[in-house]
Amino acid sequence: MIYFLHIAYNGSSYRGWQRQPDVISVQAVIEDKLQAIFKKKITVYGCGRTDAGVHASQYFCHIHLEEAPVFDFKFRLNKNLPYGIAVFDILEMPAGSHTRHDAIARTYDYFIHSYKDPVLGIFSSYYDLSNIDFGEMQKATQILGKHDDFRSICLTPDAHNTTICHVANTSIYLSENRERIQFSITANRFLRGMVRACVHFILEVGNGKMACEELDEMLAKKTPYHNKRTALPNGLYLAKVEYPYLSLETKESFGRMLRRGLSE
Repeated sequence: MIYFLHIAYNGSSYRGWQRQPDVISVQAVIEDKLQAIFKKKITVYGCGRTDAGVHASQYFCHIHLEEAPVFDFKFRLNKNLPYGIAVFDILEMPAGSHTRHDAIARTYDYFIHSYKDPVLGIFSSYYDLSNIDFGEMQKATQILGKHDDFRSICLTPDAHNTTICHVANTSIYLSENRERIQFSITANRFLRGMVRACVHFILEVGNGKMACEELDEMLAKKTPYHNKRTALPNGLYLAKVEYPYLSLETKESFGRMLRRGLSE
């Protein structure tokens, strides 16, 4: 039996989604708690990887069970998991369903604030926006949506079979008081570090350190950019994952609260 786990997590305390030796990851914590519940090893398959410090306001992973649990599975798993990982739904799915292979679209949000805040700084990235040209940032965001090969900004282009990503939507919003920004991007797939690299170059354009024409040319040439810098991780969220047979709304979470005054 296959079960999809619809979850969210605060990535601040984790070295990303994927289990790795000698570090704490979201996948490892969930697998350890499942082993404690079922008294046997259960592998958790995720819909994708997130880097250290990156959050997810919507994430799907799946597990295989030989038979249906006879207890309140969601309640028990939530009770055992740390507060930073929440399970919203546990859904029995048809045989062969896969959270990563079957996903047709993923949306990432990136949040920026321009003032030092001890709480907001955990969930949004702090950048100086005092001299930002938001009009140029909007143009840069539209340029990203024109391209489908992101080899030039991929951190490890040769590690991928292809660097083609079909971008369906890009958007950027500035709050009325000009203190917060939200960037969103939807595509069928993403490369390692791609969203944070996109944000970095949008900020470079906004700060006058790069022209929109340079960004367009860099992406068009598909040659790796020498400066492999990316934006800070704490402002990034995997915000939505869609399947041909499943599309769930995100729960009311910190990610959705951050959007208030921006996209909503």
